Amino acid sequence: MTKFDEATGAIRVDETTYDVCLDPGYSIGGPLNGGYLMAVLLRAVVDASPHEHPVTTSAQFLRAAVPGPAQVRLEQIKTGRTATMTRASLVRDGDSIIESLVTTATLGGAAPDWTDGPSVAMPPMEQCLRLPAPKTESNMTLNAQMDLAFDPPTIGWLDGRPSGRPEARAYFRMAEPQDPDPYVLALAVDCLPPVVFSAGERGWAPTVDLTWHLRALPAPGWLTLIGGGRLISDGWFDEDVEVWDSTGRLVAQSRQLARVGRG
Repeated sequence: MTKFDEATGAIRVDETTYDVCLDPGYSIGGPLNGGYLMAVLLRAVVDASPHEHPVTTSAQFLRAAVPGPAQVRLEQIKTGRTATMTRASLVRDGDSIIESLVTTATLGGAAPDWTDGPSVAMPPMEQCLRLPAPKTESNMTLNAQMDLAFDPPTIGWLDGRPSGRPEARAYFRMAEPQDPDPYVLALAVDCLPPVVFSAGERGWAPTVDLTWHLRALPAPGWLTLIGGGRLISDGWFDEDVEVWDSTGRLVAQSRQLARVGRG
């Protein structure tokens, strides 16, 4: 079991309740990362389901989450031979942090009937760049859990040269050796710097709504993350992320709506 497995673990209390402990290692400066929180929630949903994989998750982020004990509360809406629909809430100190609808199913390894390639080509790994290590006082502990190698133009904002487009692209793997699985993918779809940074915005950009789809079980190795946006307007922006595995297969897709950061 890896540290990530432990940090996302869910202990069954009864048919509809799981105890969890939100880990301080996934902080983005105070609040916990939304992808990490979804992974915690999905551990409980899958454990309670007759199906093995969370194929679609739609999450509303109601409050910023901080480390400590919490619960996942489940309501199974419908179950059948091929899919189960569950309403799941992540609750801490009596307050709901995330409200979600999750559909679980069991995916096989069939070859796709049709597939397109990545929307943007990535440069070779050796041409990519890492972000500098955050200062200890920033409480940005999430960075230490991942290894991200960025397409250089998408982190030009670091030295005052944003590309002018909402975009973020990187190769991704966990810092501790671990083959990617659906829970790692839940983290991956929300681990890039907000795409508005590359358009010249800065500051914490809280997610309001995020929906992601598990399209296939990923092969071992690096993942490729390609993020982009279509509109920044009136203090809101959208962000789409494609996740491709080491064999070049599309394994996850996400779309979120978030607030433009302040400061």
